[in-house]
Amino acid sequence: MSSFNPTPTEEAMEGQAGARRVLIVTAVDAERDAVLRGLQGSDRFHVIAAGAGPAAAAAGTAAALAAGSYGCVLSVGIGGGFPGLAPLGSLVVASEMIAADLGAETPEGFRSAAELGFGSVSVPADRGTVQAVSAALAAAGLPISTGIVLTVSTATGTAETAAAHLARHPHAVAEAMEGHGVAVAAQALGLPVLELRAISNPVGPRDRAAWKIGDAMEALTAAAAILLEVL
Repeated sequence: MSSFNPTPTEEAMEGQAGARRVLIVTAVDAERDAVLRGLQGSDRFHVIAAGAGPAAAAAGTAAALAAGSYGCVLSVGIGGGFPGLAPLGSLVVASEMIAADLGAETPEGFRSAAELGFGSVSVPADRGTVQAVSAALAAAGLPISTGIVLTVSTATGTAETAAAHLARHPHAVAEAMEGHGVAVAAQALGLPVLELRAISNPVGPRDRAAWKIGDAMEALTAAAAILLEVL
């Protein structure tokens, strides 16, 4: 069970005078703890575990933003990488967060909520932040790629679904379950938003024995240490 505390401590608030505070939203406690290890006690960052899935992510982000003042929001955690594009243990910085399975099935196939006239399913990441974070991670020698990260409510478990996602979003490099929810909440307040994923498994046939969750958590910790320098 994830714990969620949207309100920063008084000490953290006092430490932010004159500095841009950063909200980092993870899904579960293990991701939050991996990020906190990399941040080394910095009080400029507030890290929460808001729960899994886009709805919990959006609600948790909105609650945290209502409780404090932030200059930047990040969705951070592990995720799946499309084979050949984002290998296991590598990092992905999202250029765009897309709600990939928000829409409807039709006789002609899947149609997105945007195609149905229900509004955008995409939030672009802040370009300047993407460039700064990507460059810093690469300079530190960490394997990094940049591209679209899909947000799904049902994690992909077959080659057919993976192929369908790539057919609709050929520039996608990874998928996770929270980025678009975090991004929508940040966008509503006009805040720059970014998604950072450490790849724990390939997108495709579900094979838990092949997952590298420990390696992905270590990559999150290493990436968080770099965030201290660039955000």
